Amino acid sequence: MLPPLRTVRHGLRRITEAFAAELAGPGRATPAWSELEWRLATAVAVAHGVSPLLCHCCAWKHESWRRFLENQRDHVEWRHQRIDALLQQIDAGACEAALAVLPLKGAALHALGLYTPGERPMADIDLLVREEDAAAASALLRKLGYVESFAQWKHRVFKPASGQPFAGLGEHRDTPVAIELHTRIRERLPVSMVDITARIYPRAAQPGLNPYPSSGALMSHLLLHAAGNMCGRSLRLLHLHDIARLATRLSASDWDVLWADANEPPWWALPPLRLTARHYPEAIPAAVLARLERDCPPLLRAISRRQTLTQVSSSELWLHALAGLEWSRSMREAGRYLRNRVRPTAEARQERADMARTQLWLQGQRWVTAPHRRRVLTWLTRPVPRMDMLYAVRVALEPPAAEMGKKPGLGVSR
Repeated sequence: MLPPLRTVRHGLRRITEAFAAELAGPGRATPAWSELEWRLATAVAVAHGVSPLLCHCCAWKHESWRRFLENQRDHVEWRHQRIDALLQQIDAGACEAALAVLPLKGAALHALGLYTPGERPMADIDLLVREEDAAAASALLRKLGYVESFAQWKHRVFKPASGQPFAGLGEHRDTPVAIELHTRIRERLPVSMVDITARIYPRAAQPGLNPYPSSGALMSHLLLHAAGNMCGRSLRLLHLHDIARLATRLSASDWDVLWADANEPPWWALPPLRLTARHYPEAIPAAVLARLERDCPPLLRAISRRQTLTQVSSSELWLHALAGLEWSRSMREAGRYLRNRVRPTAEARQERADMARTQLWLQGQRWVTAPHRRRVLTWLTRPVPRMDMLYAVRVALEPPAAEMGKKPGLGVSR
């Protein structure tokens, strides 16, 4: 039995903001949390992807909490070795096929040395290829034992032909490594597409794995990805930490890459940078924020001034029927958004079906497969919890599995 969801919601908010403060400035005293809150802390750490980071920097003294963090660090380090070996296979195969591939986000941050093995989790590998190379890239992944799981507007998802996801909380060494294949770098904010592929793909790409053309290009991608997650209320603390770490390496010319497209100013970059600056005030130049304020639409600029990490992440337990509406840049966009919420497109219905079929935390949840009219009626009559965070909370509150105290080398695959 779960405790009252209002109690859970309050605990998630308190813990999330405490984690953000501790990551930005380690050394705070151990919180006087109840046992329920310490268990909820494991769910929050997993949902925000910061368990191994907290293991490195947080000295809070609580036995089961420390054991959980150390276990997660070990599993993440083990998975890093697997991911690194897989990237080497992709590099060799891409060289053989004369195929240029760009590893995105987490893989690029590791390649720059911003993280050490075991410090930052990677749930999957994101790869960018040219549109005309998509078939060759798919053939390479199939050669490596992958099959296509589903496709959507943003990417195609490939998973190993064998292997099952770990049905517990957090990272596990044996969880299959998925690969997301992109031909464009874009986000819907909330209905119009923002596409920055031209500034991400290297102009002189070579066969094999390639780096981003500049640190500024990588920052552009991190910010657009964070913007998309803020719009959908799925931001993670890890996203802010990535931005803050990379920001310390950027020169003025690197920041200028955000404005590389003169026809489309980076209006979407202000909310994630503002939130990052709130927690990491020394990382983001004030001049960059001031310049972005001129590009950002007035409503979004005003709302982003007071948004918290909890409000734009899964730590806000209740679903919001109109999440992301404030990202609309015109009444026409807002109208399209509202129409899509009332009557989802065929693409949106297929995306929901694919998620229900492939995501462990959605399987068996009647809310996901219920008719749209019933979901709307439920939204109007009572608060509805998010399935992703509710799954993490439920697992966190279960009795600890015997496996949790074991090292990755002795773990049992589930």
